Amino acid sequence: MKKIVITSLCLLSATMVVADNVKEASFESVNDTSRVIDLDEVVVVAQPKEGLFLRQQPMSSSAFGMQDMQTLQVKSLGQLSDYVPSFVMPQYGSRLTSSMYIRGIGSRLNNSAVGIYYDHIPLMSKSAFNTHFYQLDRVDVLRGPQGTLYGGNSEGGIVRIYSKNPMNYQGTDVNLGLGMGLGQGRKAEVAHYHRPCDKFAFMVAGFYNSEDGFFHNTNLNESNDKIDEAGAKVRLMWKPSSRLTFDLTSDYQFTIQNGFPYGAYDADKDETADPSTTFMNTYRRQMVNTGLTVSYDLNGYLLTSTTSHQYLWDRMKMDQDYVPTDYLSLQQTQKMNAVTEEIVFRSKNASRWQHATGVFGSYQWLHIDAPVGFGQGMTDMLNAMMQRVLPATHQMTFDNFRVPGDFRTPQMNAAVFHESNLHLSDRLMATLGLRFEHHQIKNDYLTSALADITMTMTIPGRPAPMVMNIPYESTFESSLKKTSNQLLPKFGLTYRLCEDGSNVYAVVSKGYLAGGYNFQGFSDIFQMEMRSLGANFPRDGKVQHTADDQAQKDQQISYDAETTWNYEAGAHLNLLDHKVKADVALFYTQIRNQQISRMSADYGFGRIIDNAGKSYSCGVETALRGQAFDNHLMWGATYSFTHAKFKEYDDYDNAHNLISYKDMYVPFIPLHQFSVNGDYRFDVEDDILSSITLGFNVKGQGKTYWEANNDMYQKFYATLGAHLMFRLNQVEVDFWGRNLTNTNYHTFLVNSQMTNQSFAHQGNPLHAGVDLRMHF
Repeated sequence: MKKIVITSLCLLSATMVVADNVKEASFESVNDTSRVIDLDEVVVVAQPKEGLFLRQQPMSSSAFGMQDMQTLQVKSLGQLSDYVPSFVMPQYGSRLTSSMYIRGIGSRLNNSAVGIYYDHIPLMSKSAFNTHFYQLDRVDVLRGPQGTLYGGNSEGGIVRIYSKNPMNYQGTDVNLGLGMGLGQGRKAEVAHYHRPCDKFAFMVAGFYNSEDGFFHNTNLNESNDKIDEAGAKVRLMWKPSSRLTFDLTSDYQFTIQNGFPYGAYDADKDETADPSTTFMNTYRRQMVNTGLTVSYDLNGYLLTSTTSHQYLWDRMKMDQDYVPTDYLSLQQTQKMNAVTEEIVFRSKNASRWQHATGVFGSYQWLHIDAPVGFGQGMTDMLNAMMQRVLPATHQMTFDNFRVPGDFRTPQMNAAVFHESNLHLSDRLMATLGLRFEHHQIKNDYLTSALADITMTMTIPGRPAPMVMNIPYESTFESSLKKTSNQLLPKFGLTYRLCEDGSNVYAVVSKGYLAGGYNFQGFSDIFQMEMRSLGANFPRDGKVQHTADDQAQKDQQISYDAETTWNYEAGAHLNLLDHKVKADVALFYTQIRNQQISRMSADYGFGRIIDNAGKSYSCGVETALRGQAFDNHLMWGATYSFTHAKFKEYDDYDNAHNLISYKDMYVPFIPLHQFSVNGDYRFDVEDDILSSITLGFNVKGQGKTYWEANNDMYQKFYATLGAHLMFRLNQVEVDFWGRNLTNTNYHTFLVNSQMTNQSFAHQGNPLHAGVDLRMHF
């Protein structure tokens, strides 16, 4: 922190020095015309469900335009989360691991508790959340359960992403980037927007991004986090009449990545070694998201239909022990197809009754092939275990041990919803909403434990032991189904304090996250089964299972739905004649059956979802932004405190002793988050150079606990960034630096029961670069 303070003072001093030498840099506060305008007023996007501006609604939210994201040097949703109160999207090691948490609500595996809408398309797979950000017009983050309008998997909140609209924006954008030093990267983006006539417009864009990575695998002598990715997208808009609009968008992205650079962590020294694995962890992904939105203006009402098809294929190859000795490996391939349809009818007039009614349906096909391989290190452990439980006259050795797994988990959603905003008076508005949601998930799975066994038996009276080769097989196969029906209500009041739009609000809403099935825990299940067989090991090597055995395993891999009730009060304030916007929210959330990600209990072979009995989350969120000196200075600040603890959560240790996690902090949730940023623009009287902008940002978070027992944690930390931008007519040259104080911190930590070690993912060290942006 001391480094950050000193560097910040240096930046401020540099700002004053430059100011003394630049003309037209007015610091007068008299007759200052600075005014902060709500993003809804300047970046207008079609809203099928809501007729009110964000800050007029009873909710806590943040909105970022294209200029905001450039100022903050944001290239991904994870980087944007640093500037949103109570929102965190940590770097877990690959594009696959796209976990998001809002107000202590989130999920590391399977379905997400925070939803993403991309150009009105609800993204169905969490594996598609972490993408390359480009050619965006606006991003909104809505905090708290949004179930009434957005459905079950939005109990933490919603992220809405909007591309640039070719009806409103024309020309060609070329963006180039170069990272320098450690982690050197290259980026190129090209987009063209054209409106050949009043009724038709289109956009075509493409990008390439490459990064060399920051972390070196010492065993393989290769970068453990390098990435190459490319993609293209197209948007076609057609308005055959003043009432009817067709909006077609399609986005393709391809990723090749070395991932999961987890190094051994020494808790006593608080140091993390470079990664060192048996083979390189890799991730490959292809995905296409295509959607068609059709809207029709009905003279005071708007009818909108959004249809989408989503395709995702990816493959992850992971050394699950994170050490050079070969214990355990996972090669997971998933293929997903999904279709969605949503029809919304809402008011679009000045009536005191503003309302939206809609229906939603989706179907997702998901096929996961996840074979687990056991290396020589694990084979040696198994052989030693069998020698301990078998008599000396019967010895057994394993070879080529593997656990193939095939899982087909289709999901279906159907919902009907309504939300009304009733203006009870000129100042008081009531919000009432209700959604009925039906969710069904199936799990048709076939998984086995296979091995080649050599049995050696010493028989009295025989000169030589008897040796037999036996193929070992234990198989579980089942077809499961979960069905749930949920009512998701919402009640809110908003009171406008004065004519400038300031208001206070209170809201109560219910959230819901669907239950499902684990598939990574079977290696642990098979190990327990093998240990329990002991002397009862079958002669032919084929383990027989009863109906009760199968039912028990089905229960072991199942987890229940999570539900929440959120109680919130807040204010949206316009201060100092609109020079400052302030947003404040207090929240308390009751959580039932919270879905917790943890390692499998006995051996830690894979991460699974488990339900905590009861937990709660409470806290405060604040956000300030403003402008000054005739709009030359733009600044912002955020702070949030999230207190998330278990009220009831019991588990068992390796010896099957009962453990209570009551009053422990929920893992992965930072207690504190803050950010401060500022940009000052110096206007220049020159034919070529029009302005110079100097900016900085400081962001931090912590404490963050990594396990339910709260033994391991990341202490509070902060990082400093800065940028210096030159505007040359149609060209911007932007020099930037991140983590300038080279702060050492971790974004993730996992304990391995296999090797009795901890492994951590370090945050990116100091790095810098330059971006070149052109528009013509």
